[in-house]
Amino acid sequence: MSLAAHITTTVGTVTINAELTCGAGETVALLGPNGAGKSTLLAAIAGLRAIDDGYIRIESTSVDEPARAIFLPPEHRRVGVLFQDYLLFPHMTVRQNVAFGPKSLGIAPEGEWIAALGLTDLLDHKPNELSGGQAQRVALARALATSPRLLLLDEPLAALDASTKQAVRAELRSFLQQFQHGTVIVTHDPVDALVLADRIVVLEDGRVTQEGPTAVVAREPRTEYLAAVLGVTLVRGVARNGVIACDAGGELITSVETDGTVVAVIRPQAISLHTGKPEGSARNVWRTSVTRVDAHGEHVRVDLAGPPPLSAAITPAAVAELGIAPGREIWASVKATDVSVHSA
Repeated sequence: MSLAAHITTTVGTVTINAELTCGAGETVALLGPNGAGKSTLLAAIAGLRAIDDGYIRIESTSVDEPARAIFLPPEHRRVGVLFQDYLLFPHMTVRQNVAFGPKSLGIAPEGEWIAALGLTDLLDHKPNELSGGQAQRVALARALATSPRLLLLDEPLAALDASTKQAVRAELRSFLQQFQHGTVIVTHDPVDALVLADRIVVLEDGRVTQEGPTAVVAREPRTEYLAAVLGVTLVRGVARNGVIACDAGGELITSVETDGTVVAVIRPQAISLHTGKPEGSARNVWRTSVTRVDAHGEHVRVDLAGPPPLSAAITPAAVAELGIAPGREIWASVKATDVSVHSA
């Protein structure tokens, strides 16, 4: 296990009480809203702030444990950190930036990543001569130069423009698949989490609200925050014989004979809108009204009053054809097979 931590600390009005683990060769994405405590957890693991209670263990070595009066400073933790703005020294060359950490510790730099990250031809360049992707690779090589046993990435793609982010994300994924120790990534971007991470941990108000393999968490979000991030609607209720009595009112017919307290997940693209009562195979049909209309990329998100309140995604052409606007009465439908259900 590269990391095993139970961190209790207070920042302002937020008390953080969270467990976080990361196995060797595993990449864990820490996802959560602003102010949830993600960066504070990273700072504690890196040794940039002491915790109030609990423990932080890196490869079984306790580096912060207040009850035993243990606190190892950052330089003795063998942790590599990559900040979102990279923090490269502007007056130093790439070679000097990468060598800075090992030189400070009086150890020989780990050089294998210079070639692996494609930096051999850039060693005499300074940061202002690098592209965003090149600067990220230099910051990554600097973080790896001390042979860390754990890698911490704080919004590693946030400083990149949209045109380069996809390519750099692919490069980072390729690197992380080679890295034999654990990696923890803090991100707001669900695409980063879905592409880069083996496991997702969701942190809200200082508490872990959901965690699990990336595919499972993406398929079965259990909090409103995560559902919004993934662009789906979460409906809570009680199921009986495949029919959900929704907490927010109304019913949903599902294709699964499930009983008990459940959470239903519905993609906005699965909801169809009509000017009149539709005829067809959809088993969920109801009359409702539009509460909000927002542009989202190539689609328009239409919030519906319910019950239950849901959101549909339609094309701009459909908005004009249906006369969609706040207050407009509309018919909505969704197939039972498009209602994904899991236990609450």
